[in-house]
Amino acid sequence: MLALDVGKRRIGLAGCDPLGLTILPLAPLARGSFAKDLLLLKPLVQQRRCEALIVGMPLDQAQKSTVQAQYCRRYGIQLANALELPIAWVDEHCSSWYAAEKHNLHGNRSGQLDSAVAALLLEQWLREGPEPVYAAAINQGRAANPEGS
Repeated sequence: MLALDVGKRRIGLAGCDPLGLTILPLAPLARGSFAKDLLLLKPLVQQRRCEALIVGMPLDQAQKSTVQAQYCRRYGIQLANALELPIAWVDEHCSSWYAAEKHNLHGNRSGQLDSAVAALLLEQWLREGPEPVYAAAINQGRAANPEGS
């Protein structure tokens, strides 16, 4: 699995072992064009033998979609399609604050916080799900609404 905390400037990344026992924050990815992001992410996905993408969905306090959540959803679907991997979303409301508290990273601009958030998302997904689905199923309306997961 590969967890992503998608931002406009960086993508925080985290992975786990095949059994999901050890979660590891990975080096964050400085954002570029989608094509550039894909060139950097594809080898990582292959090297880590990723079976799915877990993408943070920044919902508001009422569990409703935000502008950033819509951006993350579009980016996640585009990436999942390009990598031919299933995708699952995890609500990341307050995750940046929690990760900053847990790892003493308030004000960190290095990307370390982004990857710490991705690790929290992966941990949450391993506990709670949902099961990843292929983006084609999402586009056809057969999958659950990611804003509600």
